[in-house]
Amino acid sequence: MCVRPISAARRRRARSRRPLPASSDEAPTTRDLVRVLTLRDLVLVGSVLALLGAVTFGELGAMLPDAGGSYVYVREAFGRLPAFLLGWTLFLAINTGSTATLAVAFANYLRELLPLTTVTHTLASVGMIAAVTAVNIRGVRHAASVQNWSTALKVGAILALAVAGFALGDGFHRSDTRAFTTPLTLSRLSAAGVGLLGVLWAYEGWQNVTNSAGEAADPQRTFARGIGLGTAALVAIYLTANVGYVAAVGAPGVTRSDQIAADVVRALFGPGPATVVTLVILVSIFSAANGLALTGPRMYFAMARDEVFFRSLAEVHPRFGTPALAVAASAVWASVLALSGTFEQLFTYVVFASWIFAALAAASVFVLRRRRPEAPRPFRVPGYPVTPALFIAAAAAIVVNTIVARPVQALIGLGIVATGVPAYVLWMWRRRRARE
Repeated sequence: MCVRPISAARRRRARSRRPLPASSDEAPTTRDLVRVLTLRDLVLVGSVLALLGAVTFGELGAMLPDAGGSYVYVREAFGRLPAFLLGWTLFLAINTGSTATLAVAFANYLRELLPLTTVTHTLASVGMIAAVTAVNIRGVRHAASVQNWSTALKVGAILALAVAGFALGDGFHRSDTRAFTTPLTLSRLSAAGVGLLGVLWAYEGWQNVTNSAGEAADPQRTFARGIGLGTAALVAIYLTANVGYVAAVGAPGVTRSDQIAADVVRALFGPGPATVVTLVILVSIFSAANGLALTGPRMYFAMARDEVFFRSLAEVHPRFGTPALAVAASAVWASVLALSGTFEQLFTYVVFASWIFAALAAASVFVLRRRRPEAPRPFRVPGYPVTPALFIAAAAAIVVNTIVARPVQALIGLGIVATGVPAYVLWMWRRRRARE
Protein backbone atom coordinates (compact mmCIF):
# COMPACT_ATOMS: atom_id res chain seq x y z
CA MET A 1 0.00 0.00 0.00
CA CYS A 2 1.62 3.23 -1.12
CA VAL A 3 1.43 6.02 1.48
CA ARG A 4 1.83 9.55 0.22
CA PRO A 5 2.75 12.74 2.07
CA ILE A 6 -0.06 14.94 3.33
CA SER A 7 -1.09 17.71 0.92
CA ALA A 8 -2.65 21.01 1.84
CA ALA A 9 -6.43 21.03 1.88
CA ARG A 10 -6.59 23.74 -0.76
CA ARG A 11 -4.44 21.74 -3.17
CA ARG A 12 -6.53 18.65 -2.48
CA ARG A 13 -9.76 20.47 -3.31
CA ALA A 14 -8.25 21.87 -6.48
CA ARG A 15 -7.15 18.44 -7.63
CA SER A 16 -10.52 16.93 -6.82
CA ARG A 17 -12.20 19.31 -9.27
CA ARG A 18 -9.84 18.44 -12.10
CA PRO A 19 -10.86 15.51 -14.32
CA LEU A 20 -8.36 12.77 -15.10
CA PRO A 21 -6.96 13.20 -18.61
CA ALA A 22 -6.41 10.24 -20.86
CA SER A 23 -2.68 10.64 -20.34
CA SER A 24 -1.78 12.64 -17.26
CA ASP A 25 1.70 14.04 -16.64
CA GLU A 26 1.39 13.48 -12.90
CA ALA A 27 2.47 10.39 -11.01
CA PRO A 28 -0.39 7.85 -11.17
CA THR A 29 -2.30 6.93 -8.05
CA THR A 30 -4.87 4.36 -7.08
CA ARG A 31 -7.47 7.10 -7.46
CA ASP A 32 -6.68 7.20 -11.18
CA LEU A 33 -7.82 3.60 -11.47
CA VAL A 34 -11.03 4.25 -9.58
CA ARG A 35 -11.82 6.92 -12.17
CA VAL A 36 -11.10 4.81 -15.25
CA LEU A 37 -11.82 1.22 -14.21
CA THR A 38 -14.96 -0.49 -13.06
CA LEU A 39 -14.70 -2.42 -9.79
CA ARG A 40 -14.85 -5.64 -11.79
CA ASP A 41 -11.91 -4.51 -13.94
CA LEU A 42 -9.90 -3.48 -10.88
CA VAL A 43 -10.32 -6.98 -9.44
CA LEU A 44 -9.26 -8.63 -12.71
CA VAL A 45 -6.29 -6.39 -13.48
CA GLY A 46 -4.78 -6.09 -10.01
CA SER A 47 -5.32 -9.47 -8.43
CA VAL A 48 -4.98 -11.67 -11.50
CA LEU A 49 -1.74 -10.04 -12.65
CA ALA A 50 -0.24 -10.32 -9.17
CA LEU A 51 -1.21 -13.97 -8.85
CA LEU A 52 0.07 -14.84 -12.34
CA GLY A 53 3.42 -13.30 -11.48
CA ALA A 54 3.57 -14.90 -8.05
CA VAL A 55 3.12 -18.48 -9.27
CA THR A 56 5.56 -17.89 -12.14
CA PHE A 57 8.25 -16.60 -9.79
CA GLY A 58 7.36 -19.41 -7.40
CA GLU A 59 8.74 -22.01 -9.82
CA LEU A 60 11.90 -19.97 -10.37
CA GLY A 61 12.46 -19.38 -6.66
CA ALA A 62 12.01 -23.04 -5.78
CA MET A 63 14.31 -24.12 -8.62
CA LEU A 64 17.03 -21.50 -7.99
CA PRO A 65 16.82 -20.64 -4.27
CA ASP A 66 19.82 -18.32 -4.34
CA ALA A 67 20.27 -14.79 -3.03
CA GLY A 68 19.49 -12.34 -5.80
CA GLY A 69 16.10 -13.50 -7.04
CA SER A 70 15.26 -12.03 -10.44
CA TYR A 71 18.92 -11.19 -11.05
CA VAL A 72 19.79 -14.89 -10.81
CA TYR A 73 16.91 -15.97 -13.05
CA VAL A 74 17.75 -13.47 -15.79
CA ARG A 75 21.47 -14.24 -15.55
CA GLU A 76 20.93 -17.97 -15.92
CA ALA A 77 18.50 -17.57 -18.82
CA PHE A 78 19.74 -14.52 -20.76
CA GLY A 79 23.26 -13.72 -19.59
CA ARG A 80 25.10 -11.29 -17.38
CA LEU A 81 24.36 -7.97 -19.13
CA PRO A 82 20.54 -8.06 -18.87
CA ALA A 83 20.87 -9.30 -15.29
CA PHE A 84 23.27 -6.48 -14.46
CA LEU A 85 20.94 -3.87 -15.97
CA LEU A 86 18.17 -5.21 -13.75
CA GLY A 87 20.24 -4.90 -10.59
CA TRP A 88 21.71 -1.56 -11.68
CA THR A 89 18.27 -0.04 -12.22
CA LEU A 90 16.95 -1.31 -8.89
CA PHE A 91 19.97 0.07 -7.04
CA LEU A 92 20.08 3.37 -8.91
CA ALA A 93 16.40 4.28 -8.68
CA ILE A 94 13.66 1.71 -8.12
CA ASN A 95 14.49 0.03 -4.81
CA THR A 96 16.38 2.94 -3.30
CA GLY A 97 13.89 5.44 -4.75
CA SER A 98 11.06 3.52 -3.10
CA THR A 99 12.93 3.63 0.20
CA ALA A 100 13.51 7.38 -0.16
CA THR A 101 9.83 7.92 -0.94
CA LEU A 102 8.83 6.01 2.18
CA ALA A 103 11.36 7.87 4.33
CA VAL A 104 10.05 11.29 3.30
CA ALA A 105 6.46 10.10 3.78
CA PHE A 106 7.41 8.85 7.26
CA ALA A 107 8.71 12.28 8.23
CA ASN A 108 5.65 13.99 6.75
CA TYR A 109 3.29 11.88 8.85
CA LEU A 110 5.49 12.22 11.93
CA ARG A 111 4.99 15.96 11.57
CA GLU A 112 1.33 15.37 12.44
CA LEU A 113 2.44 14.22 15.89
CA LEU A 114 5.57 16.31 16.51
CA PRO A 115 6.47 19.91 15.58
CA LEU A 116 9.29 19.14 13.12
CA THR A 117 11.49 21.83 11.65
CA THR A 118 13.18 21.49 8.27
CA VAL A 119 16.27 20.05 9.96
CA THR A 120 14.41 17.61 12.20
CA HIS A 121 12.22 16.57 9.25
CA THR A 122 15.38 15.63 7.36
CA LEU A 123 16.77 13.84 10.40
CA ALA A 124 13.53 11.88 10.75
CA SER A 125 13.73 10.71 7.12
CA VAL A 126 17.34 9.62 7.40
CA GLY A 127 16.75 8.24 10.88
CA MET A 128 14.03 5.91 9.62
CA ILE A 129 16.38 4.58 6.93
CA ALA A 130 19.12 4.13 9.55
CA ALA A 131 16.78 2.24 11.88
CA VAL A 132 15.66 -0.10 9.11
CA THR A 133 19.30 -0.64 8.13
CA ALA A 134 20.33 -1.51 11.68
CA VAL A 135 17.52 -4.06 11.98
CA ASN A 136 18.51 -5.76 8.73
CA ILE A 137 22.22 -5.84 9.48
CA ARG A 138 21.48 -7.64 12.75
CA GLY A 139 20.09 -10.60 10.82
CA VAL A 140 17.23 -12.04 8.85
CA ARG A 141 15.48 -13.26 11.98
CA HIS A 142 15.42 -9.79 13.51
CA ALA A 143 14.23 -8.20 10.28
CA ALA A 144 11.62 -10.90 9.72
CA SER A 145 10.36 -10.55 13.28
CA VAL A 146 9.94 -6.80 12.86
CA GLN A 147 8.24 -7.41 9.53
CA ASN A 148 5.84 -9.98 10.96
CA TRP A 149 4.75 -7.85 13.91
CA SER A 150 4.40 -4.64 11.92
CA THR A 151 2.53 -6.44 9.15
CA ALA A 152 0.16 -8.02 11.67
CA LEU A 153 -0.60 -4.60 13.15
CA LYS A 154 -1.07 -3.06 9.71
CA VAL A 155 -3.31 -5.84 8.41
CA GLY A 156 -5.36 -5.84 11.60
CA ALA A 157 -5.93 -2.10 11.34
CA ILE A 158 -6.86 -2.31 7.65
CA LEU A 159 -9.35 -5.11 8.20
CA ALA A 160 -10.85 -3.41 11.26
CA LEU A 161 -11.32 -0.24 9.23
CA ALA A 162 -12.92 -2.18 6.39
CA VAL A 163 -15.32 -3.94 8.78
CA ALA A 164 -16.23 -0.58 10.32
CA GLY A 165 -16.88 0.78 6.85
CA PHE A 166 -19.25 -2.07 6.05
CA ALA A 167 -21.02 -1.82 9.42
CA LEU A 168 -21.27 1.94 9.90
CA GLY A 169 -20.85 3.54 6.48
CA ASP A 170 -23.48 4.49 3.95
CA GLY A 171 -21.14 4.99 1.02
CA PHE A 172 -22.87 2.46 -1.18
CA HIS A 173 -26.13 4.40 -0.90
CA ARG A 174 -24.38 7.68 -1.73
CA SER A 175 -22.31 6.27 -4.61
CA ASP A 176 -23.21 6.65 -8.24
CA THR A 177 -23.43 3.05 -9.42
CA ARG A 178 -22.27 4.15 -12.85
CA ALA A 179 -18.78 4.41 -11.37
CA PHE A 180 -18.80 0.62 -11.16
CA THR A 181 -20.51 -0.20 -14.46
CA THR A 182 -19.17 2.28 -17.01
CA PRO A 183 -17.47 0.28 -19.78
CA LEU A 184 -13.87 0.86 -20.79
CA THR A 185 -12.97 2.83 -23.91
CA LEU A 186 -9.54 2.95 -25.57
CA SER A 187 -8.70 6.26 -23.91
CA ARG A 188 -9.84 5.00 -20.51
CA LEU A 189 -7.87 1.79 -21.02
CA SER A 190 -4.73 3.79 -21.88
CA ALA A 191 -5.13 5.91 -18.75
CA ALA A 192 -5.64 2.74 -16.74
CA GLY A 193 -2.40 1.31 -18.12
CA VAL A 194 -0.47 4.35 -16.89
CA GLY A 195 -2.26 4.41 -13.54
CA LEU A 196 -1.65 0.69 -13.12
CA LEU A 197 2.06 1.35 -12.59
CA GLY A 198 1.35 3.10 -9.31
CA VAL A 199 -1.14 0.49 -8.16
CA LEU A 200 1.12 -2.48 -8.94
CA TRP A 201 3.82 -0.95 -6.73
CA ALA A 202 1.68 -2.11 -3.82
CA TYR A 203 1.78 -5.70 -5.08
CA GLU A 204 5.52 -5.94 -5.76
CA GLY A 205 6.29 -7.96 -2.66
CA TRP A 206 6.04 -11.19 -4.63
CA GLN A 207 8.94 -9.98 -6.82
CA ASN A 208 11.08 -8.61 -4.01
CA VAL A 209 10.82 -11.62 -1.71
CA THR A 210 12.63 -13.82 -4.24
CA ASN A 211 15.83 -11.89 -3.53
CA SER A 212 16.15 -13.45 -0.08
CA ALA A 213 15.32 -17.04 -1.06
CA GLY A 214 18.92 -18.05 -0.35
CA GLU A 215 18.40 -17.43 3.37
CA ALA A 216 14.99 -19.09 3.65
CA ALA A 217 14.59 -22.35 5.55
CA ASP A 218 14.05 -25.24 3.13
CA PRO A 219 13.20 -22.90 0.21
CA GLN A 220 12.56 -25.74 -2.24
CA ARG A 221 9.63 -26.88 -0.12
CA THR A 222 8.31 -23.66 1.40
CA PHE A 223 9.14 -20.84 -1.00
CA ALA A 224 6.57 -21.33 -3.75
CA ARG A 225 3.78 -22.04 -1.28
CA GLY A 226 4.67 -18.96 0.74
CA ILE A 227 4.80 -16.60 -2.21
CA GLY A 228 1.53 -17.91 -3.63
CA LEU A 229 -0.43 -17.84 -0.39
CA GLY A 230 1.10 -14.51 0.61
CA THR A 231 0.13 -12.84 -2.65
CA ALA A 232 -3.39 -14.28 -2.50
CA ALA A 233 -3.78 -12.98 1.05
CA LEU A 234 -2.45 -9.56 0.03
CA VAL A 235 -4.91 -9.35 -2.85
CA ALA A 236 -7.81 -10.32 -0.57
CA ILE A 237 -6.80 -7.74 2.05
CA TYR A 238 -6.41 -4.90 -0.45
CA LEU A 239 -9.71 -5.65 -2.16
CA THR A 240 -11.55 -5.93 1.16
CA ALA A 241 -10.02 -2.66 2.31
CA ASN A 242 -10.92 -0.77 -0.86
CA VAL A 243 -14.51 -2.02 -0.90
CA GLY A 244 -14.72 -1.09 2.79
CA TYR A 245 -13.47 2.40 1.98
CA VAL A 246 -16.20 2.78 -0.65
CA ALA A 247 -18.75 1.54 1.88
CA ALA A 248 -17.58 4.22 4.31
CA VAL A 249 -17.24 7.33 2.13
CA GLY A 250 -18.61 6.35 -1.27
CA ALA A 251 -16.82 6.13 -4.61
CA PRO A 252 -16.63 9.95 -5.00
CA GLY A 253 -15.03 10.19 -1.57
CA VAL A 254 -12.39 7.64 -2.55
CA THR A 255 -11.51 9.48 -5.76
CA ARG A 256 -11.15 12.81 -3.93
CA SER A 257 -9.06 11.54 -1.03
CA ASP A 258 -5.28 11.76 -0.70
CA GLN A 259 -5.42 10.15 2.78
CA ILE A 260 -8.16 7.61 2.42
CA ALA A 261 -7.61 5.76 5.71
CA ALA A 262 -7.66 8.99 7.73
CA ASP A 263 -10.70 10.26 5.83
CA VAL A 264 -12.57 7.01 6.46
CA VAL A 265 -11.85 7.23 10.20
CA ARG A 266 -13.03 10.85 10.28
CA ALA A 267 -16.19 9.93 8.38
CA LEU A 268 -17.02 7.05 10.73
CA PHE A 269 -15.76 8.25 14.12
CA GLY A 270 -15.02 11.96 13.84
CA PRO A 271 -11.62 13.68 14.21
CA GLY A 272 -10.73 12.09 17.57
CA PRO A 273 -8.88 8.91 16.47
CA ALA A 274 -6.68 10.75 13.95
CA THR A 275 -3.59 10.16 16.09
CA VAL A 276 -4.18 6.41 16.06
CA VAL A 277 -4.45 6.45 12.27
CA THR A 278 -1.20 8.39 12.00
CA LEU A 279 0.60 5.87 14.23
CA VAL A 280 -0.68 2.95 12.17
CA ILE A 281 0.46 4.68 8.98
CA LEU A 282 3.92 5.24 10.47
CA VAL A 283 4.15 1.54 11.32
CA SER A 284 2.97 0.68 7.81
CA ILE A 285 5.62 2.88 6.21
CA PHE A 286 8.36 1.43 8.41
CA SER A 287 7.18 -2.09 7.54
CA ALA A 288 7.34 -1.35 3.81
CA ALA A 289 10.84 0.12 4.10
CA ASN A 290 11.96 -2.85 6.18
CA GLY A 291 10.73 -5.21 3.47
CA LEU A 292 12.76 -3.36 0.85
CA ALA A 293 15.89 -3.49 3.04
CA LEU A 294 15.32 -7.19 3.67
CA THR A 295 15.16 -8.07 -0.04
CA GLY A 296 16.86 -5.53 -2.31
CA PRO A 297 20.44 -5.70 -0.96
CA ARG A 298 20.50 -9.47 -1.60
CA MET A 299 20.47 -8.68 -5.30
CA TYR A 300 23.43 -6.30 -4.99
CA PHE A 301 25.19 -8.96 -2.92
CA ALA A 302 24.69 -11.48 -5.75
CA MET A 303 26.01 -8.97 -8.31
CA ALA A 304 29.11 -8.30 -6.22
CA ARG A 305 29.66 -12.03 -5.80
CA ASP A 306 29.64 -12.28 -9.62
CA GLU A 307 32.26 -9.48 -9.67
CA VAL A 308 30.06 -7.09 -11.63
CA PHE A 309 29.48 -4.68 -8.75
CA PHE A 310 31.49 -3.27 -5.87
CA ARG A 311 33.41 -6.26 -4.49
CA SER A 312 33.01 -5.19 -0.88
CA LEU A 313 29.25 -5.67 -1.16
CA ALA A 314 29.83 -9.43 -1.43
CA GLU A 315 31.19 -9.55 2.11
CA VAL A 316 29.12 -11.19 4.83
CA HIS A 317 29.07 -9.81 8.37
CA PRO A 318 31.28 -12.11 10.48
CA ARG A 319 28.86 -12.13 13.41
CA PHE A 320 25.40 -11.69 11.94
CA GLY A 321 25.89 -13.52 8.64
CA THR A 322 24.13 -10.80 6.63
CA PRO A 323 25.29 -8.85 3.54
CA ALA A 324 25.83 -5.89 5.83
CA LEU A 325 27.75 -3.69 3.38
CA ALA A 326 25.15 -4.23 0.66
CA VAL A 327 22.42 -3.23 3.11
CA ALA A 328 24.42 -0.17 4.18
CA ALA A 329 25.24 0.89 0.60
CA SER A 330 21.57 0.73 -0.34
CA ALA A 331 20.68 2.82 2.70
CA VAL A 332 23.32 5.44 1.95
CA TRP A 333 22.14 5.91 -1.64
CA ALA A 334 18.49 6.01 -0.54
CA SER A 335 19.41 8.71 1.98
CA VAL A 336 21.17 10.72 -0.73
CA LEU A 337 18.06 10.51 -2.92
CA ALA A 338 15.82 11.51 -0.02
CA LEU A 339 18.01 14.47 0.93
CA SER A 340 18.46 15.70 -2.64
CA GLY A 341 14.79 15.36 -3.55
CA THR A 342 15.66 13.63 -6.84
CA PHE A 343 14.00 10.34 -5.93
CA GLU A 344 10.60 11.40 -7.29
CA GLN A 345 11.95 12.16 -10.76
CA LEU A 346 14.15 9.06 -10.89
CA PHE A 347 11.44 6.77 -9.60
CA THR A 348 8.80 8.15 -11.98
CA TYR A 349 11.11 7.80 -14.97
CA VAL A 350 12.20 4.21 -14.42
CA VAL A 351 9.38 2.50 -12.52
CA PHE A 352 7.86 1.24 -15.76
CA ALA A 353 11.22 -0.29 -16.69
CA SER A 354 10.88 -2.69 -13.78
CA TRP A 355 8.15 -4.37 -15.79
CA ILE A 356 10.57 -4.95 -18.66
CA PHE A 357 12.73 -6.91 -16.25
CA ALA A 358 9.71 -8.62 -14.66
CA ALA A 359 8.71 -9.89 -18.11
CA LEU A 360 12.30 -10.97 -18.77
CA ALA A 361 12.48 -12.84 -15.45
CA ALA A 362 9.16 -14.55 -16.14
CA ALA A 363 10.41 -15.56 -19.59
CA SER A 364 13.24 -17.37 -17.81
CA VAL A 365 10.73 -20.12 -17.03
CA PHE A 366 10.53 -21.00 -20.73
CA VAL A 367 14.28 -20.78 -21.31
CA LEU A 368 15.25 -22.82 -18.25
CA ARG A 369 12.66 -25.52 -18.94
CA ARG A 370 14.25 -25.98 -22.35
CA ARG A 371 17.88 -25.76 -21.22
CA ARG A 372 17.55 -27.63 -17.93
CA PRO A 373 14.68 -30.07 -18.34
CA GLU A 374 16.09 -32.40 -15.66
CA ALA A 375 16.63 -29.72 -13.01
CA PRO A 376 14.66 -30.29 -9.78
CA ARG A 377 11.44 -28.29 -9.78
CA PRO A 378 9.66 -28.76 -6.44
CA PHE A 379 6.96 -26.43 -7.74
CA ARG A 380 5.77 -26.02 -11.32
CA VAL A 381 3.71 -23.16 -12.66
CA PRO A 382 0.09 -24.31 -12.90
CA GLY A 383 -1.32 -23.85 -16.37
CA TYR A 384 2.10 -23.72 -18.04
CA PRO A 385 2.75 -22.30 -20.64
CA VAL A 386 -0.38 -20.12 -20.57
CA THR A 387 0.15 -18.69 -17.08
CA PRO A 388 3.63 -17.17 -17.60
CA ALA A 389 2.72 -16.16 -21.16
CA LEU A 390 -0.25 -14.15 -19.89
CA PHE A 391 1.92 -12.42 -17.30
CA ILE A 392 4.58 -11.58 -19.88
CA ALA A 393 1.94 -10.23 -22.27
CA ALA A 394 0.42 -8.05 -19.54
CA ALA A 395 3.82 -6.70 -18.49
CA ALA A 396 4.69 -5.96 -22.13
CA ALA A 397 1.37 -4.16 -22.58
CA ILE A 398 2.10 -1.95 -19.56
CA VAL A 399 5.51 -1.04 -20.94
CA VAL A 400 4.28 -0.35 -24.48
CA ASN A 401 1.35 1.70 -23.22
CA THR A 402 3.68 3.83 -21.08
CA ILE A 403 5.98 4.45 -24.05
CA VAL A 404 3.01 5.49 -26.21
CA ALA A 405 1.23 7.55 -23.54
CA ARG A 406 4.34 9.22 -22.08
CA PRO A 407 7.10 8.95 -24.69
CA VAL A 408 9.44 11.58 -23.22
CA GLN A 409 9.25 10.16 -19.71
CA ALA A 410 9.72 6.63 -21.04
CA LEU A 411 12.74 7.58 -23.15
CA ILE A 412 14.39 9.28 -20.19
CA GLY A 413 13.73 6.16 -18.13
CA LEU A 414 15.23 3.89 -20.78
CA GLY A 415 18.21 6.25 -20.94
CA ILE A 416 18.74 5.87 -17.20
CA VAL A 417 18.62 2.09 -17.58
CA ALA A 418 21.11 2.34 -20.46
CA THR A 419 23.67 4.05 -18.21
CA GLY A 420 24.23 0.57 -16.85
CA VAL A 421 25.85 -0.54 -20.12
CA PRO A 422 29.10 1.47 -19.70
CA ALA A 423 29.07 0.62 -16.00
CA TYR A 424 28.88 -3.08 -16.88
CA VAL A 425 31.71 -2.73 -19.41
CA LEU A 426 33.84 -1.02 -16.75
CA TRP A 427 33.27 -3.76 -14.18
CA MET A 428 33.95 -6.51 -16.69
CA TRP A 429 37.20 -4.77 -17.67
CA ARG A 430 38.24 -4.53 -14.02
CA ARG A 431 37.31 -8.17 -13.55
CA ARG A 432 39.54 -9.28 -16.45
CA ARG A 433 42.43 -7.15 -15.22
CA ALA A 434 42.17 -8.64 -11.73
CA ARG A 435 42.41 -12.15 -13.17
CA GLU A 436 45.40 -11.45 -15.41
